[in-house]
Parts: sequence; C-alpha cells; structure tokens
Amino acid sequence: MFTSGVMGSLPAWGWVVLALCALLAGFSTTAISGVAMLVVVLAAMVLPAKDSTGVALLIFLVGGAVAAWTYRRSVDWRLIGRLVVPVLVGIGLGALFLSWVDGLVLKRTIGVMLLALLALGLWPNRLAAHTSGMGVAYGGLAGFATMVANAGGPPMNLYLLAAKYDKWRFLGTTAWFFLVVDLTKVPVLIALGIVRPDTALLAVVLAPLALLGAWLGRVTIAHLEQRTFERLVAVFVAISALGLVFL
Repeated sequence: MFTSGVMGSLPAWGWVVLALCALLAGFSTTAISGVAMLVVVLAAMVLPAKDSTGVALLIFLVGGAVAAWTYRRSVDWRLIGRLVVPVLVGIGLGALFLSWVDGLVLKRTIGVMLLALLALGLWPNRLAAHTSGMGVAYGGLAGFATMVANAGGPPMNLYLLAAKYDKWRFLGTTAWFFLVVDLTKVPVLIALGIVRPDTALLAVVLAPLALLGAWLGRVTIAHLEQRTFERLVAVFVAISALGLVFL
C-alpha cells in the first residue's frame, strides 16, 4: 500500500513543509528559478535524501510544464540545441558519480564552482558567454549539477545573465531547457529507485499547490523591472551556491 511508503511516514509538520515546497517549486519555474534551491533544502528536511530528490523533480515538472506553455513564444531554440549534448553528458556523469562518490562532497564542489563563476560574472565580459566553449562548459555543469543535487538552475542562470538575455527570453529558454532536462532525468531516477509509485503519488497530491505557485510567479514577474530581475537571479544563485557548500 502507498501508506506504507513515504507518505505514511510523514508527520503533520512535514505536510506543511512539503506544501510550501510545492508552492515555491511552481513559483520558481515561472519567476525566479533560484528559489528552487529552497525547495531542495526544505524537502530534504522532511524526506530521506533520495526520496526528496524524486518528489522535488516531479513537482518541478508540474510547474515546468506550465512555464513552458506560458513562455512558449520567448524561447531561444538555437541555444537549447547547442546545449543538448553537453547537458546529456553532464547528466550521465552525474548519474555515475551518484553511484560512486559521496553526494555531500559533490554538492559542495558544485557550490564552490558556482561561487567562483558568480564572482567572475561581476566583471564585464569576463565570461565571454557568446563563445561556444562557454556554452558547452555551462551546459555540462548544469546537467551534472541537476543530476547530483537538483541544482542545474544556477549554472544556466549565470550563463544567460552573462549573455544579457531579457527576462522574457530568459524565462522561456530556461523553462523549456529544464522541462527537457527533467524529463530526461525521470527514467534514470526510476532505474535508480528514486522515483517510485509512492513518491509519484506524493507529487500528485502536491501538484495543485505547484500550479498555484506557478500562477503566482507569473503574476509577480510581470511587475519586475529587468534590472531588478537580474539582481534577484544573481542573489538566488549566490544563496543556492552557499546552500550547496554549507548544508
């Protein structure tokens, strides 16, 4: 029975935390993607590490589908096409490392790398985001980070910030990028036993809150100026990186 799985072991306060996770997950897909790191941290407080990864992924898919449809007219398909191969390589490496190496060490390594990239991004033209080499590097890091720690957003955000995308093209491109990436991760996580019937059922229960969060994000982003949007993205990248390093 499902009640013998992850749902049956949840305390009352755990449901409150997961409800907040679902709202934030939906909000992150249509507004500020860096908020997703809060979802990862909060879910890990309530659920076992692997279960939290599976549930978070499925909730992100709900909000991601809404975001992809909402911003479907503002997508840089050429960029997504260039990143497909390095992202897949990164996901594959992440899956291998998950089975070989301590996940905590990997999370902290990714966090340090993100902080370094963020510091470089504060200097004009240092990242040379227009070059194909940087696209490959960021794509690979995004795939690796999303597989290991559900933290692929920060590398992608830094890349698009450096490339000077306006907020609508930024949101449309990230929405479709991560929808494809997350769908690619599902069969891998099923094979690893991380996505299971009981975690999928929990995600279904939380899905309406993810949809509400996605709507709130769309309403919020419409009132943010471009400069404010960029600053919020940078702030949440820093928070995400610090979370990976210290949590």
